[in-house]
Amino acid sequence: MLEIREIIKNCNDDTILLTAHSKNRCVERGIKFEDIKNAIQTGEIIEQYEDDKPFPSCLIFGYSENNKVLHVVLSMDGNYIYVITAYFPNLIKWNEDFKTRRR
Repeated sequence: MLEIREIIKNCNDDTILLTAHSKNRCVERGIKFEDIKNAIQTGEIIEQYEDDKPFPSCLIFGYSENNKVLHVVLSMDGNYIYVITAYFPNLIKWNEDFKTRRR
């Protein structure tokens, strides 16, 4: 299971790696690298995906540089943080707290 303290401790410009998918999605969604870094550093884990491969992953609720709620899905191998995707959550899929999914 991933721990937010470990993720934050390892969070810097040299350790955050964006997958090709996440780079494309961030461009489409207007999300900058600094937004992702800020979301991780201000974040909390709201979902864990322990069975993901090659490493367990999690969904982080945090804030972009301009204080918008941002979700970041990432995994970590002990050295690097791999950003799988990032997005601004909406009320269609999320409750008003943006931490719990609508059922």
